[in-house]
Amino acid sequence: MMARWMLTGLLSLSLTSCLGQQAAESVVRIAPVQIHRFDKSLYALISSTDTALETQLSQAYPQMLDILGKGVLNLRSLDAEGYFRKLRAYYGEPTLNRLYQDALQHYEEVGELEQGLHAAFTYLKGELPELQIPAVYMHVSGLNQNVLVGDSLLSLSIDKYLGEDYPLYQDFFHASQRARMTSAQVLPDYLMGWLMAEYPFSGNERVLLDRMVYEGKLRYTVSQALGQADASMLLGYTQEMEKWCEANEAEMWQLIVERKQLYTPDQLTTESYFADNVTPFPGSEAPAHIGSWIGYRIVKRYMEESGASLRQLWQITDAQAILTTAKYKP
Repeated sequence: MMARWMLTGLLSLSLTSCLGQQAAESVVRIAPVQIHRFDKSLYALISSTDTALETQLSQAYPQMLDILGKGVLNLRSLDAEGYFRKLRAYYGEPTLNRLYQDALQHYEEVGELEQGLHAAFTYLKGELPELQIPAVYMHVSGLNQNVLVGDSLLSLSIDKYLGEDYPLYQDFFHASQRARMTSAQVLPDYLMGWLMAEYPFSGNERVLLDRMVYEGKLRYTVSQALGQADASMLLGYTQEMEKWCEANEAEMWQLIVERKQLYTPDQLTTESYFADNVTPFPGSEAPAHIGSWIGYRIVKRYMEESGASLRQLWQITDAQAILTTAKYKP
């Protein structure tokens, strides 16, 4: 379930350049990525009383309407009684309608994002030949799921990427969440969402090491696809947060080992390492999602020690084997 329903300005020129270099170096060729603007088509429907648009939208986007109905409107299928009446009522709410308009304005043009997705998927296809390239969409959920995933379909809720200072966010999200609600996170979240669907978590969700290594695999893979040196941007960390993590990495790991938290199946403790507003190290400056950061460091160390490819990394499901080979002792 976690894999199916997930989880600021334009992308920088330097990021686009790096992506372009990676794509050029790859022998893999994929079709240009086009973002299907379901978001615009749906807004045209809810802004009109013309019921003929319902048929047109159903024919053009049947899968998106079905997934949106299940993931956002709690409707079992597109054939559910009153589907479009409920759809219009949901998006007709004034605050949500204003949010919708702001999202459309913010993402009026997506050409640079399409180029970034093309370069990233080209890189991933070269490293992970079995990876399917999805059809890519945009939608507005009303601050619900960031990513919707269906059969060969990937859609991002653009209303959750309007910048951490967007007024409406202040009432609903913690600072650590808002830090990742920027357009800089759109490309990483597209990739993260699809990787989670293609490579679902197979460990024990209650075991900290299993979760850390899985999160580390995801972020290492995305960082490689985007040509990033570390995972701090993917986590919404500032430079100060990253420096704190590096300076306190050894102490954090020692505490985890001393508390015997690495292997003990404790749901609450494990979740605290990946939560937005809870820290497993009370009284410290440890940022949110510190478990993902440590997991990334373990996986990065594993890749350096083993010389494994990304494909080999994802073929290994034993988190302990990765930790052992990594010789992770900060």
